[in-house]
Amino acid sequence: MNVAWPYANGPRHIGHVAGFGVPSDVYARYQRMNGNDVLMVSGTDEHGTPILVEADKEGVTAQELANRYNRVIAKDLCDLGLSYDLFTRTTTGNHEHVVQEMFKQCLENGYIYKGTQKVAISPSTGRTLPDRYIEGECPICHAQGARGDQCDNCGNELDPDELINPVSKINGETPRFEETEHYFLDLPALAHANLSWLKTREDWRTNVINFSIGLFKEVKPRAITRDIDWGIPVPVKGWIDNPNKKLYVWFDAVIGYLSASIEWARRQGDPEAWRAWWNDPQTPGYYFMGKDNITFHSQIWPSEMLAYNGQGSHEGTTGELGPLSLPEQVVASEFMTMEGKKFSSSRGIVIYVKDILSRYPVDAVRYYISVAGPENSDADFTWSEFVRHNNEELAASWGNLVNRVANLIHKNFGEIPALDEDSMTLEDRALLEETAGAFDVVGGFLEHHHQKNALHETMRIVGDINKYISSTEPWKIKDNPNRLATVLHVAAQAVNDANHLLAPFLPHASQKVWEALGGEGVFSPLPHIEEVEDLDKPGFSYPIITGTYRLGENVHPWKSEPLVVGATVPKPQPIFAKIPPEAVEEELKRFDEELKARQEAAQKRFAEEQAKLQ
Repeated sequence: MNVAWPYANGPRHIGHVAGFGVPSDVYARYQRMNGNDVLMVSGTDEHGTPILVEADKEGVTAQELANRYNRVIAKDLCDLGLSYDLFTRTTTGNHEHVVQEMFKQCLENGYIYKGTQKVAISPSTGRTLPDRYIEGECPICHAQGARGDQCDNCGNELDPDELINPVSKINGETPRFEETEHYFLDLPALAHANLSWLKTREDWRTNVINFSIGLFKEVKPRAITRDIDWGIPVPVKGWIDNPNKKLYVWFDAVIGYLSASIEWARRQGDPEAWRAWWNDPQTPGYYFMGKDNITFHSQIWPSEMLAYNGQGSHEGTTGELGPLSLPEQVVASEFMTMEGKKFSSSRGIVIYVKDILSRYPVDAVRYYISVAGPENSDADFTWSEFVRHNNEELAASWGNLVNRVANLIHKNFGEIPALDEDSMTLEDRALLEETAGAFDVVGGFLEHHHQKNALHETMRIVGDINKYISSTEPWKIKDNPNRLATVLHVAAQAVNDANHLLAPFLPHASQKVWEALGGEGVFSPLPHIEEVEDLDKPGFSYPIITGTYRLGENVHPWKSEPLVVGATVPKPQPIFAKIPPEAVEEELKRFDEELKARQEAAQKRFAEEQAKLQ
């Protein structure tokens, strides 16, 4: 499983993790419970001009900036419980080696060539401007605000010099365009193979496959180098030592999935272990991201792999890493807005992961992203809905159910009671059949990336368990201990089944529920951060996210797991607490204050930049 690489120029916000973070972790946890081996990798994306721009603003070097935000982002994602086998970064020696190997083989196969291209230059700094930092009118659909690499309105790829009235997003100046020498990826020579592969894809989200195929209406070569001093050296004589020519970020970042897998294998002490994930066509690769990254995962990265494998119109041979397997599926989510506004850190329209986790339970955040997130259409984060979902569904329905059942068992038996078959009713059997059968239904939804449907179905079952408790009224059973034991055993088993179904979504809470019903040991493994030394660059250390998520064959499987009769059930503690209703107004007030402060700061910076230009 390959999860989009967050850009290391600032902390991550809820809009980011709603696209790549929580959906990927839910799928990974489900697959592990389903008995499948999973390798989940990613890291911070640290090259490119935006890093330099932000570093200049803060008065630090690009590496210092990347180091800082690498740590911030790693902590955010670890705190969310995202179960990476390895979350690394793109400034490692290992990544540089893999990227250069990819480049050299693609060059040898004839899919990379040297040419010239007009590049945008900042008149005030003389530095290359990144495509995405240039905005103007789209020459195709004439929408305003089109970027130098793509128009979000019509979806067409663009070059910065094609924009009408282009301006720099950094300081508003008009860039100048200069013809310079660069290496290009020959996308037209790979288009037939790429499109043929796309047309074999099944079960992709409709918007993703349609957009991906639409990319091939007109395909042009794309420059993969830039006039920049921050990035991976170009492994060609005359270029390798040139401090002002580097491979550009979009070429190297997607290779990170492969390089992270290789780093994982090396850190496991089995340097070739990654090949089982990349060279075996029977091992499917799933990619998770927001919809703004579809181009790079259904066109650019597949083209790079096809070029490396020698499978385009120029043919060729496979290098030492190949043959590389193309993606099984690109799972792209839509955008999430905030209170009706597009997320924007620069404009102050933002909820940072670290901030929301400092005030609210992590699984409340994961639940809201899962139940109300941008799975198939744009979604809006509102504080009122966040509080409602937590209070009505997690606290009142699920959390209260767990506490009621655990408390009744604790008071009456102190342990999981034995089931008396003779006292079972049709109602008892129907509930157990329903919860046991739910694994196929919910699993089917998860298998096909319909996570909202999976969660809705699970919460419907939670509602049915609540109805069972209300119907059987175990607190009124005074003179029939066998019947009481049966009712509470059935209720506990149903809750245990529901907890298994919810575990991919709520890993932190599911551990508490497991323990509340007498379970011992780790039920829902969580990631942790380790400080490691770079494998190839002595003296360079950084944090990684990793963990052990498979405890053994069929441990806590994706099926009904019988409770252990006699397991001690302690006095229960609340699993979820209600959020005070006034929190909504407090958050909206905080949002307005932060928005105003950020907008004033942005206006001040813009005025300072304009003053410099004059």
